[in-house]
Amino acid sequence: MSTEPLVPRPVESVSTRRRWLTLAAAGTVGSLLAADLVAQDAATAKQAKGKAKDAGRIGTPPPTKPPLDAVELARLPGGVTRLDLFLLIGQSNMKGRGVMPAEPKRDPRLVMMSLKDDAWYLARHPLHLTGDPKTFDGADNAGVGPGLTFAEAIAAASPNTRVGLVPCAVGGSAIALWQKGARLYENAVRRAKLAMQAGAPVQARIRGALWLQGEADATDERLGVYEDKLQALVRDLRAELGEPELPFIACTIGEMSPDGAGRRKADMNTILLRLPAKVPRTACVDARDLKTHIGDNVHFDTAAQEEIGRRYAAKYRALAG
Repeated sequence: MSTEPLVPRPVESVSTRRRWLTLAAAGTVGSLLAADLVAQDAATAKQAKGKAKDAGRIGTPPPTKPPLDAVELARLPGGVTRLDLFLLIGQSNMKGRGVMPAEPKRDPRLVMMSLKDDAWYLARHPLHLTGDPKTFDGADNAGVGPGLTFAEAIAAASPNTRVGLVPCAVGGSAIALWQKGARLYENAVRRAKLAMQAGAPVQARIRGALWLQGEADATDERLGVYEDKLQALVRDLRAELGEPELPFIACTIGEMSPDGAGRRKADMNTILLRLPAKVPRTACVDARDLKTHIGDNVHFDTAAQEEIGRRYAAKYRALAG
């Protein structure tokens, strides 16, 4: 510990300096120093609280250039004859945390359903925008996920198709919340049915569900029941949406750091990769080779997310023929 005497901080004005000297002469410097240190501690605590609040935005700047561009879902662009809808479900890596491009995508063949108002807009990052569609007020840490690149690849392979994305992912969510009767599952079904209703004039259908989740359940306590819950999710989604052969495509979670302390990412990925052998008309994207992240060893960066999107599209085309 330092033995140097405690000295006051530099003062910035003549009046403050005069006040300091007066207090020093009166023997009250110690009291002022104590008050000064308390003020510093309060400021430090406030700053730390602000940093903690922003910690969830590591590598993910907020969205810019509002508003979203509203569209009528069933009014198809010229040359487009069909509307294919896709559910985006899971936790934060499906929601996306990659850094967004400077200019938003504005392709009339790519549309998304807003989380805020269930209305339809031209698809752009972040697909999981929680903020107001006009001002972006209330936006959280959502960034680039795999959904938009997936949609681009599907549209490129089928020029007569409009791709409608129904984002439903929630960061940190366990698979228990994606079971029939649970909040996130029920909300995804609700939004999927609303999308089909809005697209009914052009006979829109839910063509697939993309699943990217598992970090929350890659633990000793939860892993044992995960496979049964995943299969139940596929079965129940197909039944409720009236699509008994709905393509369901999972993706492995990131293995950017070694397992340990009860974390079992590798075992989770083993379960995800064997889904196609257990349930017909399912697939799993293998993303274990993708190691780039936003700085937290958990969330894929933009380049990795875009590659995952392309791999999702390849798996979907193989399932859909």
